[in-house]
Amino acid sequence: MFVFICFVWGTTWLAMKIGIGTVAPGIFAGLRWTIAGIILLGFRGFRGERVMPPPRLVPRLVFVSVVLITLNQIIQLYGLKYITAGLAAVISSALTPISLVVFSVAAGQERFSPRQAGAIGVGVIGVLMLFGPSAVAGTLDVWEMIGAAGVTVGCLCYTAGSVMTRPIMRTLEPVQLAGLTDLIGGLVLLFSSLAIEPGAWESMHFHWGWPAFLAWLYLLIPGALISTTMYFLLVRDWGASRPGTYAFISPVIAVVIGCSFFGEKLDWGEAVGMVLMLSAAGLALRSFALRVAPEPARVASLSSSSGLTR
Repeated sequence: MFVFICFVWGTTWLAMKIGIGTVAPGIFAGLRWTIAGIILLGFRGFRGERVMPPPRLVPRLVFVSVVLITLNQIIQLYGLKYITAGLAAVISSALTPISLVVFSVAAGQERFSPRQAGAIGVGVIGVLMLFGPSAVAGTLDVWEMIGAAGVTVGCLCYTAGSVMTRPIMRTLEPVQLAGLTDLIGGLVLLFSSLAIEPGAWESMHFHWGWPAFLAWLYLLIPGALISTTMYFLLVRDWGASRPGTYAFISPVIAVVIGCSFFGEKLDWGEAVGMVLMLSAAGLALRSFALRVAPEPARVASLSSSSGLTR
């Protein structure tokens, strides 16, 4: 599951950039997450599993959904309109693991260890070596600075929301939680977009063009339905910070795809950056694997709740 997430989320920046070039960002993201939620919850209902949450959890669930999906997506996508996908990847890759650890420690879910600090440090250096030279080659204008700030705030919303989901998993199963947060966050985003976003109603005519439509399908099926469910399963069993090390690996995948299919060049500095990011993720994951061995009951629970992702 972790490897699958790394690959898919290493290619979503390009898909998002293609989509928002012709579609209102709120509609592009709102439809994606709303439909993802409907499919996940419909799948659970078809299997006779619980769909609705306990009433006492509804206020917290709405708040988490708005932070995790609605605010993250709209702020991030509008930021992406004004910066390159490469710079967005730099910001997300460097900030995600750090903010996940900080929020997890602040919430009392994890303790900060020297090994974690070392893994994050190595990973950030790798990100800077891989993307830094190209990202700082030009001077950022005002709109680029606003775009970078938008991606940063969106990333913070996403990581804070990820940490807030873990206590809810004591009551809700990961697939159920993924479906509910997708549906609630997507509906809030969709209706807010139709109310105030320029071009939203025009986008609802679906004259997007095939590149944007294919990008939306890619973001919906592997990017939302499968990867998000897998991510919640990993957050449940690993904690919030360790799955976040995907951010050190996904940029490497993006570079490999660029070199293989789009003729992009890779210099020695970028190659060293890739190795450092892979090493950082391996260090963080290995430290966890050495301390926690999966119990049979825990593995069985994970297998039974991830049927959709196989």
